[in-house]
Amino acid sequence: MAQNIDEAAAIGSGGAVRSAAVAEWDAAQAGRRRMVLLGRILVGVLFLGFWEYASGRLIDPLFVSSPSAVGMRLWRWTVTGSLWTHLSVTLYATAFGFVIGAAIGFALGLLFGRNQTVADIFDPYITALYSIPKIALAPLFIIWFGIGIESKIAVSASIVFFVVFLNTYAGVRDVNPIYIHATRIMGGGGGEVLRHVIIPSASSWVITGLKVSVPYALVGTVIGEFMSANRGIGFIISQATGLFDTTSVFAGLFVLGLVGALINVALRHTEAWLLRWKG
Repeated sequence: MAQNIDEAAAIGSGGAVRSAAVAEWDAAQAGRRRMVLLGRILVGVLFLGFWEYASGRLIDPLFVSSPSAVGMRLWRWTVTGSLWTHLSVTLYATAFGFVIGAAIGFALGLLFGRNQTVADIFDPYITALYSIPKIALAPLFIIWFGIGIESKIAVSASIVFFVVFLNTYAGVRDVNPIYIHATRIMGGGGGEVLRHVIIPSASSWVITGLKVSVPYALVGTVIGEFMSANRGIGFIISQATGLFDTTSVFAGLFVLGLVGALINVALRHTEAWLLRWKG
């Protein structure tokens, strides 16, 4: 009886030690996150402060504008509503281009990954198309789809397609064949192998491809807007460049950078949720 009590006390003591260690680790991580956040804020403040000081003193404002001028321009765009008008067009084309490119890329990546013969046949053609700079396709898409939003969606989709396709293909080819054979031995058909083995095993590759391709979808849309558009953030930057309006150029770049950062944060949370089974 006394021995059992001693063992229980030892187990309880070990649990308390582990709990204390976990609490200490959590506190250390929380402190590190606060330090990183403060460091980021400090770097941003120092950069903006130096930029404001250098504009007009060290560098001609024609070339770099200033944070205060950029902020006032953004405020004016927001008040007049032009910012939301142009941003909504850019985000609309980006979203559609991403969905179309990702869907086709995932489907073909899955097909080629499962069928090596098909992959070998199309390999030189896929490689040739992938080697073409996507910006070179923009004029062709404008000829095909016109100067409307369709050509921007096409440019965005063409960039997203290759990123998702290559990651999906690599993920499917990376699946351990032992798991496939084991599923078939247990009576699983092609659908069960695909649903329970291939897609879960390749999910990390696919999600990485999707995460990387979202910023590229935005890049593709802006490239299309540079070429030919009458709305969108890319159109604002292109028009401002022609007028030597550096303030509007930096304001447009700031909006694109902010949108990209927000998309990246959302993607990190989405990835953590989708891959929570790995934790």
